[in-house]
Amino acid sequence: MSDTSNEPVLLRRDHGRIAILTLNRPRAMNALSGELIDALQAEFDRLAADRTIRCVIVEATGRAFSTGHDLREVAAQMDYGFHHDLLERCSAMMLSIQRLPQPVIAKVHAMATAAGCQLVAACDLAVASSEATFATSGITNGLFCGTPSVTVGRNVGKKRALDMLFTGQFVDAATALRDGLVSRVASPDRLDEETMALATQIASQPPQQIASGKAMFHKHMEMNIDQAYALAIEFMAGALQSADAQAGIDAFVNKKPKPEWKGK
Repeated sequence: MSDTSNEPVLLRRDHGRIAILTLNRPRAMNALSGELIDALQAEFDRLAADRTIRCVIVEATGRAFSTGHDLREVAAQMDYGFHHDLLERCSAMMLSIQRLPQPVIAKVHAMATAAGCQLVAACDLAVASSEATFATSGITNGLFCGTPSVTVGRNVGKKRALDMLFTGQFVDAATALRDGLVSRVASPDRLDEETMALATQIASQPPQQIASGKAMFHKHMEMNIDQAYALAIEFMAGALQSADAQAGIDAFVNKKPKPEWKGK
């Protein structure tokens, strides 16, 4: 469904050190149109250079978190070049989430399907309403969810991912939590509160350690275990020399108040 209002497809508001991005295509079930993909990319590019923001929440308006690619837009141009460009832009946007210095939390209030499920999986953390549902449902429309399989498979493992990809069946929030697609589940009336509490806790931690730790984690997850340990050893040995780590350890050992973090 196309957007007929003058409302922007993506909203942003900041709550202290937390940026909140809101998918705002409720009539189209927050389908990831090219315009919405580009708007998300632009915000992630801005956030990458913004050291005042310590955590990012991605949420949505309306009856769905996101139903994936806008199939009306996809069907309007049955051209390989158009489709390849759209998928390339979407994949670059998803990778931008991993490369941001700030942790990104998906706040999932309702269903997330296909590339919408991919977006949840691409975020570092996800807090889901107990009423939220998830599916890689492209197969039911004759299309295997290839790009969603990249992040979903890395979240839930091969057999669970292929079960979702081959069948297109929905899973509930409890199953998504069990399988690792989301990190927390909250009742609908507490979703806002619990997501903000998580973001606030993260935003209170030393920002440089969070940023470098996130980058290290995502890097070592693509390595074999020997390489991963070598990278983690190098990271931690360097981190122990930082002013924040030394101040934090001193506060713990000597029972001092929590220090003000120096890292930017």
